[in-house]
Amino acid sequence: MKAKELFNKADSLRGQLTPLRTCYDIQYYHLDVRVDIENKFISGSNLFKFQATTSFSRLQFDLFDNLNVDRIEYQGQSLPFHRAYNAVFIDFPKPIEEGKVDSFTVQYSGHPIQATRAPWDGGFDWKKDANGRPFVATACQGLGASVWWPNKDHQSDEVDSMLISISVPKGLMNVSNGRLIGTEDLNDGYQKFHWKVENPINNYNVALNIGDYVHFKENYQGEEGNLNIDYYILRENNQKKKKDHLKKNVHETLQAFEHWFGPYPFYKDGYKIVETAHLGMEHQSAIAYGNRYQNGYLGHDSSNTGWGNKWDFIVIHESGHEWFGNSITAKDIADMWIHESFTNYSEALFIDYFYGKKASQDYVHGNRRGILNDSPLQGPYDVNQEGSGDMYLKGGVLHNMLRTILEDDEKWRSILRGLNKRFYHSGVDYQNIVEFMSNESGFDLGPFFAQYVQSTTIPILEIQTTEDGTLQGRWISDISNFQMPVHLGVKGQKKVRVEFNNKFSKIEIPDLQKDNLEIDTYNYYIGTLIQ
Repeated sequence: MKAKELFNKADSLRGQLTPLRTCYDIQYYHLDVRVDIENKFISGSNLFKFQATTSFSRLQFDLFDNLNVDRIEYQGQSLPFHRAYNAVFIDFPKPIEEGKVDSFTVQYSGHPIQATRAPWDGGFDWKKDANGRPFVATACQGLGASVWWPNKDHQSDEVDSMLISISVPKGLMNVSNGRLIGTEDLNDGYQKFHWKVENPINNYNVALNIGDYVHFKENYQGEEGNLNIDYYILRENNQKKKKDHLKKNVHETLQAFEHWFGPYPFYKDGYKIVETAHLGMEHQSAIAYGNRYQNGYLGHDSSNTGWGNKWDFIVIHESGHEWFGNSITAKDIADMWIHESFTNYSEALFIDYFYGKKASQDYVHGNRRGILNDSPLQGPYDVNQEGSGDMYLKGGVLHNMLRTILEDDEKWRSILRGLNKRFYHSGVDYQNIVEFMSNESGFDLGPFFAQYVQSTTIPILEIQTTEDGTLQGRWISDISNFQMPVHLGVKGQKKVRVEFNNKFSKIEIPDLQKDNLEIDTYNYYIGTLIQ
């Protein structure tokens, strides 16, 4: 038995939507940061433009305690503030009335936390390329964007648009989200790059990438017309073979995912691949890429089936997050399983599109060997805590089961596309997903999701022979009202879908006996008990 998770005040201040956070809705940021690479020091400001959702005179924003708040400016004056547990509380001179659009600017500076194992721990990744040039990036999912810039650090409130202005030493380039709208020579050895993000973006996706980049671009004719694709790779990797590798994988990814999920969600901001020293991250419209121009996951296939070595894992996986994670965003990090389960499954759908359904099922089945069943996929709400790492592999298995249950691949595709249409650029939670997929599939999937997402064990299908020689079955499960159809039948014959719940019911299949029974345990992640 695992010890109960302990949470502190910092966890609840980051994870909970208190009145000091719900009182304002973020509409626009202008993040303006100067990066002193030699001293690993940053300084700058962030403009918060917001609309009051209720009348208030105090609010909370977030910035890690190791960074200084130098000044908070509001209508030409400095606002008083106090800090606690990586949160900053400011008081306005008079109440801001409900519905009013207003703004304030936070000036800040300091030495940001240095990531030691990006992207799995957050902060700045200070590296050098093979030529000794600076190679710097941010990655902060989980830890939080407030590790390096002040913001309302909660996934439920995505800023509608923003301007990212990053100043770096001359001779280097900064690449951030959105479109480059201008550069500025600061006449002090620094150059400023201005990036405009026109679509809503969650905080952890906001990124800077600094390096000696070579830029090349192309266009892709997608479902919504012309999509601009930009690549920023290190000068040392400016080779035709490597560029062709990226272009092939990007084009195939967009082709497969627009088929399954609908249009790429960020045509306004374009699509970018940006080389990083760390392995990768789904930074919206600026995917971080560090897979070293090879197929698989750093050259390996975790499924051990061979299918995972036919494509570049980072391009495909992180691009999948543009639909699931960036466009459809979990409002609470506890539901990060929504991001990772669908995106893990997107790998199988990529395989399906180019190599067939059986190949995709082989890949999903092969991934089972990495499942731990250590804790639920869903984490606890309001404390900034995600669930088990099983959200990736077990999550992919979960969606393959749903497709198998449905027995209608066109309907399954319409559900996936429908999800992306219904929740386009929106925040979601567990209930939103369960209700939508139940309504669209025609199955009550509440018990199914409760068992596979909120519980740890897998259900066991118990089969018994009755006195008259027929077979009956039921589910043994953690969820008392668990029900799920499963495909079974006479060995060597086509399997049929049979409904089971927690009570024994007869299996009405001619000639079926215990000795010739075959259950589809290849696509259903279940245990069996045949007596």
